[in-house]
Amino acid sequence: QVQLVESGGGLVQAGGSLRLSCAASGRTSSRSVMGWFRQAPGKEREFVAAIAWIIGRTYYADSVKGRFAISRDNAKNTLYLQMNSLKSEDTAVYYCAASTKPWARDSGYDYWGQGTQVTVSS
Repeated sequence: QVQLVESGGGLVQAGGSLRLSCAASGRTSSRSVMGWFRQAPGKEREFVAAIAWIIGRTYYADSVKGRFAISRDNAKNTLYLQMNSLKSEDTAVYYCAASTKPWARDSGYDYWGQGTQVTVSS
């Protein structure tokens, strides 16, 4: 099992920035890929970004390319999502996820955090 705990959400004005963190614990050696997803009110959960944990290759949804950056700190077992130029449509609960499958990108995740709320005011 892998436990994931997100932090860093909050209220920010449009155009502002936030950095989300996700601390992983447990059987983290089984993790191959980690990602961020989000779910806005009344909408389905959607993929935001992913990173291959060992090699650091990154993947992004078109809606966040050029504005968001996913990164990780191996020593701290922590995943990050730097969000810049935030828009009102970025408002959502953001979830951290981990996958044991090296092919995981926008699906295929085994473990999920509880989520952190991000609200962007216009």
